[in-house]
Amino acid sequence: MNSAEQTRHELLDALLQLSRIRPQWRLGQTVANLAMTAGRLDAGGVWDLEDAEALSAARALIEEYTGIDSEVAEPAAASDGDRNSGPGR
Repeated sequence: MNSAEQTRHELLDALLQLSRIRPQWRLGQTVANLAMTAGRLDAGGVWDLEDAEALSAARALIEEYTGIDSEVAEPAAASDGDRNSGPGR
């Protein structure tokens, strides 16, 4: 498998992971979010997005949203005495 094929396989795996983390995102939204995260903000951003850029953006979104989901889950897992402690509480 060449480098381009490897990148594409990794990107497809990352898209699957993102779809599990953010099931409410439609596929078009996910691709648009990848383009925006990669800094492709112009109207043709999705069209011009390279696979390597999309993969890097997907990894960034996975890291970001995995961290958010973990932070949201932590207060629910805390004991009653710990629920009102911590940042913003």
